Amino acid sequence: MGQHVLVLNAGSSSLKYQVVDPASGEAPVHGIVERIGSGSARLTHEDRSDESARDLDADDHRAALAAVHDALDRSGIREDGLVAVGHRVVHGGPRLTRAHVVDDDVLAEIERVAKLAPLHNPPAVEGIRSARGAYPDLPQVAAFDTAFFADLPPAAATYALDRGLREREEIRRYGAHGISHEYVAAEAARLLGGDPALVVLHLGNGASAAAVRGGRPVDTSMGLTPLEGLVMGTRAGDLDPGILLHLMRHADLGLDDLEDLLHHRSGLEGMAGRHDFRDLLAAVDAGDDAARTAYDVYCHRLRKYVGAYLAVLGGADAVVFTAGIGEHVARLRADALAGLEQLGIAVDPARNEADDTGARRISPDGAGVAVLVVPTNEELSIARQAMALL
Repeated sequence: MGQHVLVLNAGSSSLKYQVVDPASGEAPVHGIVERIGSGSARLTHEDRSDESARDLDADDHRAALAAVHDALDRSGIREDGLVAVGHRVVHGGPRLTRAHVVDDDVLAEIERVAKLAPLHNPPAVEGIRSARGAYPDLPQVAAFDTAFFADLPPAAATYALDRGLREREEIRRYGAHGISHEYVAAEAARLLGGDPALVVLHLGNGASAAAVRGGRPVDTSMGLTPLEGLVMGTRAGDLDPGILLHLMRHADLGLDDLEDLLHHRSGLEGMAGRHDFRDLLAAVDAGDDAARTAYDVYCHRLRKYVGAYLAVLGGADAVVFTAGIGEHVARLRADALAGLEQLGIAVDPARNEADDTGARRISPDGAGVAVLVVPTNEELSIARQAMALL
């Protein structure tokens, strides 16, 4: 099989894994454990010769990881060209600003900054520990979603708070989805040529925007944590902090209540009672007023950020859609950019609706700003970062 990297992407309730060839981009073995902790976890495992699915008694990531290692053993991958294990880690804080080979000090730092991504860093730590035990002879490499944004301009990275408090508590705009934004920006540059100015929209259950010039970010929508910015599946994005003070004082909500509200009961879920975008669109088409409002809020926030980042960049060469919603929901792409024709932004209906899967242009010929769809591949990016370190 040649040289391959096992990439683990441990989310709050899921575990994705791929065995990736960094040279070709092929992933001959891949799978996912879903619904971890729900009492009905399920592992789907695919390789070139087999596809299987089975229910698991996986109430935590440790049990899910054990099932993954077992599936990989049955694939024979352990003895066939595996050279490293790569891990997606959401938050690296102020010190982990590039990919690192994981040693005890790096692992301790990932745990220390887990307070900034409490739903995401702890599963990544479990993944690293499990992989170190399962593959003791392989280097473990951590790639960080915040790393791409480590050198944001101070004007974009700095919050207007008391300076001493800000510095003591390491408060700044760290961003997130950086592995995806960096990969997609590079692919868009290859498609367009040169060093384009881009507005990249990563739209999945979590969502973020980035303004990129010459391959480097100059602004991004997520902040100290992954709560700021665009409307998301269960997160509100931008929110007047006075709302939280109001709820603490007048609705008797404590810190745990607010954390649950911000992470689980906001965004599309909070507005419409559903966070899966397919369910939301079905409800819109069925005449559900709450779903219509939620969809309109989602599109409005996207349009607002596109306009803001055009100003930050002084004009853009392209608006780029990526991730699950961005890549697959043509209707959303058209609605989010509707009315921006005077800014040179338009979507060609036929190109937008075409059933293509690769990187492509969906704007009309001659448009002042190209509109692109570029599939993301975080696993390939992590595998390449691991090989670059080795």
